Amino acid sequence: MAPTPVDRNRLWSRLDDAVAKQGVPLPTPVFVVDLDAFDANADDLVRRAHGKPIRVASKSLRVPALIERALAHDGMSGVLAYSLREALWLHDQGISDDVVVAYPTVDRAALAELVASPSAAAAITLMVDDVAHLDVVDSVRFSPVVPVRIAIDVDAGLHLAGRTVGPKRSPLGDVGSVLGLAREVVARTGFRLVGAMTYEGQVAGIQDSVPDARVRSAVLRRVKSMSIRQLAVRRREVADALGSLVELEFWNGGGSGSVAETAADPVVTEVAAGSGLLVPTLFDHYRSFEPRPASYFALPVTRKPAPGVVTVHGGGLTASGAAGPDRLPTPWAPAGLELTGLEGAGEVQTPLVGPSADGLGIGDLVWFRHAKSGEVFEHAGTVHLLAGDELVDAVPTYRGCGQLF
Repeated sequence: MAPTPVDRNRLWSRLDDAVAKQGVPLPTPVFVVDLDAFDANADDLVRRAHGKPIRVASKSLRVPALIERALAHDGMSGVLAYSLREALWLHDQGISDDVVVAYPTVDRAALAELVASPSAAAAITLMVDDVAHLDVVDSVRFSPVVPVRIAIDVDAGLHLAGRTVGPKRSPLGDVGSVLGLAREVVARTGFRLVGAMTYEGQVAGIQDSVPDARVRSAVLRRVKSMSIRQLAVRRREVADALGSLVELEFWNGGGSGSVAETAADPVVTEVAAGSGLLVPTLFDHYRSFEPRPASYFALPVTRKPAPGVVTVHGGGLTASGAAGPDRLPTPWAPAGLELTGLEGAGEVQTPLVGPSADGLGIGDLVWFRHAKSGEVFEHAGTVHLLAGDELVDAVPTYRGCGQLF
């Protein structure tokens, strides 16, 4: 059930009180993660996975302490990283010894580090969907002691009337193309084929129960249903073909928005999830789970230009993807504020309008939610962790650790 205005105003008081208890002003923006909601979301993801392990998608967190906290939950195992350099760092920091890089890499410097380290090569799996990706690895390799671990990214889009609906990722959309690349991996010295991945973004990453878009939501639910049925057949055919060549260690699939549906496929051995831990606004309207927002950032009121209007400092923390209002941060607490159509979320100031504006004074905090999980922490060095009514810790983000992946 969506939070009511009363719920949001209670949250406002809770967050403001927790900040005030620090006794010293906190630099703004103030970034907070609610550990109670985070842990409840982790438990819900594990429940929906029905016994299959959840691989934690680090792109959706980008805070080492939160990645470790997620991995400490029973039912969560391994990291799905978004760059090889990040995977090397996570391994070096001892955060995980099982990291799958979700995207192909052509970073030769990072590949040189990988093949020069037996421990890293044993812990990190590279993703490929083209022989050229293997060629890049070969171009930097010097007789590795440990074979380079390889997973194949198989297209998981919906094939419909000659078109593919879904993320534009792998070109490997049929058994023959997957098997051809698999044979190349197996035949090359110094490589080991260990896994496969199918990310059905058109199922996992699209809201399907938006209150003011009921017709579109119904169409999207139909697309999702067709995708799930079609992909189950494709996975089985590809898995059977690969089974005659190699025994895979894992088959990764899905995301936070499709945990139950993906886990139900017998071919899949693990499900990826990350956004479902923090629940940004783009994950508010799914039929498959109840959102528990866990991530907020606060900006101070610096102006009151007119009745019913306040201006906060900063705010232009927009999300990636197709540009639109859904990529903007949402003023969340107190309830009753919204962005203006003319200025939106500005880099140096953001005007807000609504019935709550007149109750705010200069220096008061307005709490926002980001549209996408993890991305907001590229703008933060420190995240404050909230447990109950107290800020119990302040932990560094990737950026706070001096890492920009």
